[in-house]
Amino acid sequence: MTYLKHGMLALAFVLAALLPLHHAQAEQCEKVTFDEAQYVVCSLEVRKVDLRLFWKGADGEPYRAFSSLAEAVRAEGRKLTFAVNAGMYRADFSPMGLYVENGRELKPANMAAAQSAAGQVPNFYKKPNGVFFLGEAGAGILPTDVFLKLAPKARFATQSGPMLVIANRLNPIFIIGSTDRTRRSGVGVCENGIVRFAISEDGVNFHDFARLFRDRLQCPDALFLDGGRGAGLYNPEMGRNDWSWHGGYGPIFGLVE
Repeated sequence: MTYLKHGMLALAFVLAALLPLHHAQAEQCEKVTFDEAQYVVCSLEVRKVDLRLFWKGADGEPYRAFSSLAEAVRAEGRKLTFAVNAGMYRADFSPMGLYVENGRELKPANMAAAQSAAGQVPNFYKKPNGVFFLGEAGAGILPTDVFLKLAPKARFATQSGPMLVIANRLNPIFIIGSTDRTRRSGVGVCENGIVRFAISEDGVNFHDFARLFRDRLQCPDALFLDGGRGAGLYNPEMGRNDWSWHGGYGPIFGLVE
């Protein structure tokens, strides 16, 4: 009986030691400087945490605000510890392209080619765009046409664009020294399957943003999520609860504990 008691105490100490580590692994967010630009980078071991995609609440309406999503999660007895915009969206806050939530495809892939009246291609349609997905084997990012061809089983998936890094190469459409600078957000699948989200605090161009993922964060594949007023971060520990000046967000990545 004494041995059993000591064994249970030892197990309790081990579990107590592991809990803070798991929490730290769940939301390792830090400020990063790269090429004189400031970023917030959050690294997640997706096989050990509950990372999900969210769009609409129980009332069928888009969450739009991180705080609305946090309240819905709280009502279920859970806690939202981290969130970031999960791709571009239309005026009604619906995803621009493929969107899979809990294994259900709620929006099909968007393979259209589009140009603005001024002849400029909107970011979503810059080639190649791509799909971030979460499945049984962890996370992945693939160009959209490759994703559709391989059809990996995904519990969650979101289409956005353009791809930033493809098989450890920068997207060749990016221009070195481009003056197109704004705040940007993106996601990379990095060494050992770790997922890294990054949001710039300063205006950066696509080339420099892609280099952050490849050269600093060691992510062989990375996808642009959104820029300007559509880029946002929720992290209570950092005092962040950003708001999109488009009137809210569409799809949202959320970490639930």
